[in-house]
Amino acid sequence: MTDRRLFIRLPLALMAGTGAWRAARAQQAARLETARIIVGFPAGGTVDVLGRHVAERLRGGYARAVLVDNKPGAAGQIGILALRDSAPDGATLLLTPSSMLSIYPYTYPTLRYSVDDVAPVSVGAYMDHGVAIGPAVPASVRTLGEFIQWAKGHPDRANFGSPGAGSMAHMVGILLGQSAQLDWRHVAYRGAAPAIQDLLGGQISAYCGPAGDFIAHAPAGKLRVLAVAGGKRSTFFPQVPTLSESGHALALREWYGLFLPARTPPATVEAASAAVRAALASPELVEQGRQHGLEIQSSTPQELQALLRADVAQWRGLVQRTGFTAES
Repeated sequence: MTDRRLFIRLPLALMAGTGAWRAARAQQAARLETARIIVGFPAGGTVDVLGRHVAERLRGGYARAVLVDNKPGAAGQIGILALRDSAPDGATLLLTPSSMLSIYPYTYPTLRYSVDDVAPVSVGAYMDHGVAIGPAVPASVRTLGEFIQWAKGHPDRANFGSPGAGSMAHMVGILLGQSAQLDWRHVAYRGAAPAIQDLLGGQISAYCGPAGDFIAHAPAGKLRVLAVAGGKRSTFFPQVPTLSESGHALALREWYGLFLPARTPPATVEAASAAVRAALASPELVEQGRQHGLEIQSSTPQELQALLRADVAQWRGLVQRTGFTAES
């Protein structure tokens, strides 16, 4: 029996002839009344912004109402647990950075979920991480090399924030510290927004996080972006060198993905994926993503599944080689 809650986009051809009225009624009845996108971080960060743009474009089609449900805590883990425990009816999606699924299984010894608890729907966006400093560091410090020397000379102020313990941003900071032989203290936050607030307020010296977190503040000189962690320069900060160009052989990139609970029927997953891919194809959403340092992309559930599995294998080896943990 067809799940009446599942929204299936019918080809226009089915609307022709004597079946038009029946098809229209079936489509209307199948549409969800309310759907939500869980975001495991506070409002205001990059992942939250993307979630709200996607929700706006799913509204009225995939479901009559689509809300963003912020569930911050445990560096994004609370959001995944909330998805895991949700009904597998297509009404609850999760938007999360890949770290929570590809790195956390190896950095948190008591993780309460696994990649088998989620059903991939679509990639949402790719992003680069960056290293930025704020007013706690003298204005004369303009390069990564200069900052490292300053931090070594001021060990009591050598610290960096990240959006969450055990995340890729956290790992960028740890790997940079190992490469530079810099002993700097990690300060974990419950998302990007509070971390950036403390960076701008001088409570922390540096921040490792999505490059999009810097876009609103760097042009005004409120913070200085010293390097990006991708394999090539960011299109959003073309004047900023990569970590590799700065003498540190590191190249890391992260993606955001949308997921449903693992028990969701395949037909429901495919319908959700089709709706999400259509939303992500919106030129307006692509431009909005660029304003936040995101390269909007989409995928099939099968493509996201393969990407996730490859990332899990890559990070297993990297974490084991570096000894990285959420407490690092």
